[in-house]
Amino acid sequence: MYLTQETDYAVRILYSLARCGCRKDAASLGKSMNVTLRFSLKILGKLSAAGLVKSFKGTHGGYELARDAHEITLKDVVNAVEGEPYALSRCISEKGECNRGASGCCVFQREYARISQSINQQLSAVNFGDLLDRERKAQPDENLVCGG
Repeated sequence: MYLTQETDYAVRILYSLARCGCRKDAASLGKSMNVTLRFSLKILGKLSAAGLVKSFKGTHGGYELARDAHEITLKDVVNAVEGEPYALSRCISEKGECNRGASGCCVFQREYARISQSINQQLSAVNFGDLLDRERKAQPDENLVCGG
């Protein structure tokens, strides 16, 4: 299971803003992430609506972080794009949409809820300021290592 591509781009766009510490326009943010301008604007609209970025109009317009990078978590960005709270399955959403048409709580629903709670806690524990700090302290080769 993966986060959507839109969420992945949103995380990277927000990180790009945190990294530069300045205002950037949607076109350059999108270009740096290999995202179309239209898709970048859609993502930035969601990040702005969630209060994570501020938008500015005019010749010196663009986007910048709405608060300090240490105050913005991965969970904030995931929730801005995916909706909140992040849930592993539809059956644990507020609507409780059971795939089998049943009502009540089953063993899978309990496990999905437990796993979703853990994921949300872990996403809340990672903020963009700490990610920037880690990147600055990393050795050059460490920035290239991915996966696990």
